[in-house]
Amino acid sequence: MKRLRPMPPDQLDPAARALYDRVNAGPRGASMLDEQGALIGPFNAMLLSPALGDPLQELGAAIRYRSSLSDRCRELAILTVAAHWSSAFELQVHEKIASGLGFTESQLGAVRTGEPLSLDDPQEAAVLRVTRALVTKGDLDDEEYALLPEPVIFELTTLTGYYATLALQLRVFRV
Repeated sequence: MKRLRPMPPDQLDPAARALYDRVNAGPRGASMLDEQGALIGPFNAMLLSPALGDPLQELGAAIRYRSSLSDRCRELAILTVAAHWSSAFELQVHEKIASGLGFTESQLGAVRTGEPLSLDDPQEAAVLRVTRALVTKGDLDDEEYALLPEPVIFELTTLTGYYATLALQLRVFRV
């Protein structure tokens, strides 16, 4: 059962409404609204504390739209974190995106279950290995660390922490 009620824009205080407008005006836009115009997923919870929710959603926008990771690598990493945390909302949203990027149902299933997955692209394979190590061990050994350039390691650790935060919030608020 959901714990957090939808918050339609006409019921928001000015700070929450400003955050709502920023999320809605960005690239995530209307895809993150319910039928009454309330934000869904993690964005609804961010309205509870705009002072924290706004920088958090901005970090998410930077991860999604301004990182150096290819779209496929980014979605692979997001899905790996979502699967580890059993985050149904994130899995649903990002599996649809990954399917549009050419991931097969078999590949998505392997990411979802943590089964071995052979990927033809060496960077995708490295991203999967590194992200799985981050979510399972919270660290990288020297071999894993050397698989990707340091800026990519930075981006993956940031992505992993961000999506782990969202997974925790989604679980607590029963989204």
